[in-house]
Amino acid sequence: MSDVKELLGRAAEHAGQPVISAEGVYAKAARVRWRRRATVAAAAFGVVTAGALAVPGLTAQPKEEQASVAAPAELAGNSGRAKQLVELLPKGVGAVEQVSLAVIIKHATPQQAKEHPVGPLDGQYAVRRDGGVGYLVIGAMNGKQVSQKLGGFSAAADICRPTNGEPRPADCVREELLDGRVLTIWSDPMKNLDGGTPDWGPELVARLTLKDGGLLAVRDSTGFTADTSQGPLLKSTPLTRAQLRTLMLSPELLPKK
Repeated sequence: MSDVKELLGRAAEHAGQPVISAEGVYAKAARVRWRRRATVAAAAFGVVTAGALAVPGLTAQPKEEQASVAAPAELAGNSGRAKQLVELLPKGVGAVEQVSLAVIIKHATPQQAKEHPVGPLDGQYAVRRDGGVGYLVIGAMNGKQVSQKLGGFSAAADICRPTNGEPRPADCVREELLDGRVLTIWSDPMKNLDGGTPDWGPELVARLTLKDGGLLAVRDSTGFTADTSQGPLLKSTPLTRAQLRTLMLSPELLPKK
């Protein structure tokens, strides 16, 4: 899994405004992972979504209040971005709708969950198939954002071959493309070592390093287990590794120049 410490995104633009990012909902599972592989995480997991400040201390609302909390209209259901994404996905993936994980898991308000996408299809998407619910989380950063978030670590580093004694990401494959870009895909069992919630299922993670210094990343998750779960875990990730590779190389996901 891509840890999320560096994904604090755009705080200066929204100072004083309480905002919850999608990456904040992964924080509990990430904390244990961060302690075990902090150096690798900083270089490896740079981008998952274009984010904003997580709000410390936000607690889940009582169930009777949850009905009044809805995802922002532009982030819910069969949105324009969801329709565009479906056109890039293979047949049989399942029903796809755009969602806000901050709203679903943290019960954030629409204002708190407001997003600031960099890429045209950045966002979080629920994938429903065979009674289960998984997620595709797409995010991009430009070169300046990458430099700020990685704090001196090279985005071009080979994360499949860590040099500091940290464990190698599982099933990690690094592919140097002919045009100079680098695509890395690995798997993460997402074992919940601290017993926190939500309990995320296994996932694939992909990162594409761009020639201009930017990054594109996609999380291909089987879903999560919690009181707020939208359904059981998928039996397999929404996309196979080959399908995820194809999606990562789709120009439609890249920021417009």
